[in-house]
Amino acid sequence: MFALIARYTRPAEEVDSMLDDHRAWITKHQEAGRILMTARQVPLTGGLILAQGADVAEMRAMIREDPFYASGAAEYDVLEFEPARVTEGMEEALRPSS
Repeated sequence: MFALIARYTRPAEEVDSMLDDHRAWITKHQEAGRILMTARQVPLTGGLILAQGADVAEMRAMIREDPFYASGAAEYDVLEFEPARVTEGMEEALRPSS
């Protein structure tokens, strides 16, 4: 499992102008089973993606397709981890509020 930490390198307004294409990228990888959850950082200076895949190389290849990354509007850190425990009811806690 991977945590993909995005940091915006351009103003949020400029990043938001690419939001529709970024969301399409997310949907593509959600449907493929790679992206499990997304979240915007507060304040809005980046975001978090929880993802699953074979290795770091697969995650970096996926990130290269992200319009935010491809345009230079964001950079990513890729952290690999192995879940050890999951709190019961976590699915409900992670549901978007809107």
